[in-house]
Amino acid sequence: MNKRALRADVLLLLTAGIWGFGFVAQRSGMEHVGPFAFNGIRFILGSLSLLPLIIFRSTTPAPVKKVFMYSLAAGTCLFAAVILQQFGIMFTTAGNAGFITGFYVVLTPIFGIFLGRKTGPATWLGSVFTIAGLYFLCAIDNQGALNPGDIMVLASAVFWACHVLLIDRLVQNIDPIVLSSGQFAVCGILALIGTFLAEPHVMPIIEKINPTLLETGTFSWLPLTVLADGISAHTIAFPVDAIIPILYGGLGSVGIAYTLQAVAQRDAPPAHATIILCFEGCFAAIGGALLLSEKVGAWTLLGFFLMLAGMLVTQWEVIAKKAD
Repeated sequence: MNKRALRADVLLLLTAGIWGFGFVAQRSGMEHVGPFAFNGIRFILGSLSLLPLIIFRSTTPAPVKKVFMYSLAAGTCLFAAVILQQFGIMFTTAGNAGFITGFYVVLTPIFGIFLGRKTGPATWLGSVFTIAGLYFLCAIDNQGALNPGDIMVLASAVFWACHVLLIDRLVQNIDPIVLSSGQFAVCGILALIGTFLAEPHVMPIIEKINPTLLETGTFSWLPLTVLADGISAHTIAFPVDAIIPILYGGLGSVGIAYTLQAVAQRDAPPAHATIILCFEGCFAAIGGALLLSEKVGAWTLLGFFLMLAGMLVTQWEVIAKKAD
């Protein structure tokens, strides 16, 4: 392996690590601000962080209408994925969320069948592994019942898969960095709208699903409007502890990680990128155990292993083809 490819692999591993630990930031950030506010602020930050890269690259600008329409389509799909994931992560662990989100790797080629794409036996074998992994991850410790958070994150994986297929189509006609900044902005704006329209009604829903989350103070945030009024009246302290998770989620997971991925994939063999980025869930599990003291039992570890195996098996045909 040459030095450029090795450097690219290191950057991809760093990208997977940043994204994996991003699940820890999402969960810890939810202790201070609501799901819509958290995503709204971090995706606006992420969009702005890509602007210097867009200016530096000095590519031929795309028509404004095309940028707007493509950003609107991708950003809306992205919003559905991240808000479901954000709600789900309130009720499940960062490790579970990381691996279940990775299920989109399996769903993407399956959904691609409906777009006329062919998929081979490896996809179906990988699906068996991941579904088995989901069972051990989600049902074993809950006496056969699915954790509502796991269900929400699984639903988000469906939108992540749709998002991958949509982006694959759109980047053929527009600069990917421009599209990323645009879709992040749309996602952030939609989340901020939800902050004012939906977030005040979220607490009763959480209390109905899992009252202990509020009783134990695990998630003690206030709607942004109430928080802002309290801060201005000096009756509520500014949630300083929310700054680091939001900055990490916006500048780290969105801005820095995407830039690293874009730089790395210029030199990394596609097979390497496929394998390395699948380890995002592993980093999420490590981060959850180290920083959030999440317990990882034998059944959970088996679920992690089976899901990772399923992701890699699903991509085997791509890996083998690119390695030739």
